[in-house]
Amino acid sequence: MVNAILAAVLSFLIPGLGQAIAGDIKKGIIFFVIAIVLAGIASLIFRTWFAGIVNLLYSLFAAYDAYQMAQ
Repeated sequence: MVNAILAAVLSFLIPGLGQAIAGDIKKGIIFFVIAIVLAGIASLIFRTWFAGIVNLLYSLFAAYDAYQMAQ
């Protein structure tokens, strides 16, 4: 079993990495692809600090999900 805090930190830095380490590689890949698409769409549409906030919120959600998975 992987440490839940480690999974959360890794998933905050790279969304999906914590899910993959916690044992669900498919979910990790999905989270990673969503993060890339979301970052691209947010930067094209908003082009302001709001895109950074959207990406931060998604990273927090990915970290929370990885933490819950690893427990």
